Amino acid sequence: MSSATVAPESPGWRIPLVVLACGTVILILSVGIRQSFGLFMDPMSSTRGWGREAMALALATQNLVWGVSQPFIGAIADKWGSGKVVAVAGAMYAFGLYLMSQAVTPADVLISNGFLIGLALSGCGYPVVLAVIGRSAPENKRNLFIGIASTGGSSGQLAVIPLSQVFISSWGWPVALLMLGGMAALIVPMAATMVGTKKAPRPGAAAEQTLREALSEASLHRGFVFLTIGFFVCGWQIGFVAAHLPAFLSDHDLPGTVAASALAVIGLFNILGTFTAGMLGTHMRQKHVLAAIYFLRAIVIGAFVLMPKTLPVVMVFAAAVGFLWLATVPLTSGLVARIFGVQYMATLYGIVFMSHQIGSFFGVWLGGKLFDETGSYDVIWWGSVILGFAATILHISINDRPTDRVIAARAAAT
Repeated sequence: MSSATVAPESPGWRIPLVVLACGTVILILSVGIRQSFGLFMDPMSSTRGWGREAMALALATQNLVWGVSQPFIGAIADKWGSGKVVAVAGAMYAFGLYLMSQAVTPADVLISNGFLIGLALSGCGYPVVLAVIGRSAPENKRNLFIGIASTGGSSGQLAVIPLSQVFISSWGWPVALLMLGGMAALIVPMAATMVGTKKAPRPGAAAEQTLREALSEASLHRGFVFLTIGFFVCGWQIGFVAAHLPAFLSDHDLPGTVAASALAVIGLFNILGTFTAGMLGTHMRQKHVLAAIYFLRAIVIGAFVLMPKTLPVVMVFAAAVGFLWLATVPLTSGLVARIFGVQYMATLYGIVFMSHQIGSFFGVWLGGKLFDETGSYDVIWWGSVILGFAATILHISINDRPTDRVIAARAAAT
């Protein structure tokens, strides 16, 4: 295919900085709203007379649907362009929040939050948005751009979670969900910046792959396999903490404002941590930074379990785990781009992300199930510690060398 027949990723006014800015705002909304759902577990369960497993199952299903659908949505975005995918996802997100506000049975919240919002997140979450930003960015600034955009989720957590708590406290959870739905609808107009499919190949660049060839190449690559397995751990840890920390703190007689503040602190420090990870990824081997993140997470979680649950301890934990929260995202997506190039980045990162969401499913669901059975979260907390150490070993072992095809393409381009 000649370069004249391929539309660039950011034509006209859609320069890289515009794509970066709008993509970051989309992530602020999509991830920020999603991270606030833990605040609704206690009031919805109490009002409707559900056990915690009912809401936990809905949140866990959301993670699973998000993950399983992500490679397919990523492939659609890679093939046909990202703008329509993001726009449809934003509309579906808003509709799902409306239906959730009307929920009267566990099945209602399972359909709205679990299936509709889960599917929506696959179209306006990290893999699709970061792939557009990664393709539009200059190659020498790709890790930096991805790191900046990844802080969008952190900024959203910082801004949306306290706002959600204000909505719940002031007007109740149904109205709060309607207001969040209005915010999600803002994703639709901003999707106009997420257009295009791939950059035109540079003169002399190697021939493009087919999607089938890209999937075959990745499946046989040890680095891709280890990265995919390791991201399961990230999903388990983050999913469990985001969904169950408010209820866990309530069990230790701490008010809901402490939980909201803790989640906001996680978001605040995540901005710093994610940006720092993106910067470190430009100067150090990304797999080594990832291994350090998983190791430190295991230490932080283990220390939190052993210490008394006082306000200072909770806030220190929130700051520490927040610094490590989504710091894996720019590094993991950056490794995919480094090893395989950016042509099918949304698809390949979508597969890695699917593993992340399967981990989230088990972390969230088992958290609720085991709590209902045992009255304690101890098994999940300690499981998170063990998995953190296992992920450290996996990431150290990753083969992060670019494929011969990517090396040849980059040499031809220079």
